[in-house]
Amino acid sequence: MSVREGPVEVITRGERRRIWTPEQKRNIVMESLQPGGSPIAVARRHGIGSGLLYTWRRQMVEGQLKARLAVPPSFVPVAALPDGGGTVPEAPMPQAASSAVFPDDTAARIEIMLPDGVTVRVGAAVDQAALRRVLAALGRR
Repeated sequence: MSVREGPVEVITRGERRRIWTPEQKRNIVMESLQPGGSPIAVARRHGIGSGLLYTWRRQMVEGQLKARLAVPPSFVPVAALPDGGGTVPEAPMPQAASSAVFPDDTAARIEIMLPDGVTVRVGAAVDQAALRRVLAALGRR
């Protein structure tokens, strides 16, 4: 006499693989490189394994990950003039700060006059954090 077993369920569908764009990978990698951050926490937040994150980091360093990288930071020419004006000699723009970042249009400049008479002129695309540091340093003089 044989005993009939119950039906067997076969699950053929697995979890769908996610496709990440190069920009998404770059953003996740850059987030994992933030000072004081944890790569493991970044990986968990985005639902990926830490091994995959470290693979993307290695690929970015080796140039295999074809993601558009941000313009590297560079110094921006800044002039401080006493009240009364004067002319500022034109300093050549650094190589990293190309015309793609700072247009040649002179109207795209910011001029800040401080209470002590010092004038600071920068390009309109200046990094806010860098400008704050410059203004704070000038305010302490």
